[in-house]
Amino acid sequence: MLIRITKPATAALALTLGLSLAACAGQPSNRSLESVKQPVVERTNFSLDLSTGSDGLSIAEQRRLDSWFKTMDVGYGDRISIDDPLDNQSTREDIAAIAARYGLLVSDGAPVTEGFVEAGNSRVVITRSRASVPGCPDWDDRAAFNYTNATNSGFGCAVNGNLAAMVADPEHLVHGATGTGETVIMTSNKAIDSYRQQTPTGEGGLTASATSDAGS
Repeated sequence: MLIRITKPATAALALTLGLSLAACAGQPSNRSLESVKQPVVERTNFSLDLSTGSDGLSIAEQRRLDSWFKTMDVGYGDRISIDDPLDNQSTREDIAAIAARYGLLVSDGAPVTEGFVEAGNSRVVITRSRASVPGCPDWDDRAAFNYTNATNSGFGCAVNGNLAAMVADPEHLVHGATGTGETVIMTSNKAIDSYRQQTPTGEGGLTASATSDAGS
């Protein structure tokens, strides 16, 4: 049987082959189970300059710092640091006392911020971290066939996106939480010892109980 291919049919065949090759070229290339959609942690610094003296912060400056903490809604996950050219210990103690009201400790060292802190001033820096997964959700890969046996473009968005949203301290995605060095062995052993020392319920034997005749 002889089949004659005309010019329009040839053009259509070439277009079909071109689209097929383009579809193959656009296939995902990640053939592992490790998602390329990973959480990214971004840090933002907020600073407040306070006037200090030899005996630390004045009452007015302490109230100003406390109001700033309330406005910034500081809490778990925020990092408080101090940039003080004179490294006044009294100033550090005053700031630490106010930060303690919000359950925070003052960290050692301070990030580099814009401007210069002159002597007689102290800069309090709040470092706040935020975790997100860039490029999610990703529905670009809508191919019906996957010739490379690779994961789709949105693989990992759900799990890693939820992880980034739920983690209390985004810094733990960069490095895990460090222990305080305090042991909790005594606390855990207390419950274990109480269980072991408890007298078994059947040690005293069975107890006699009076029964009544239902028919009497």
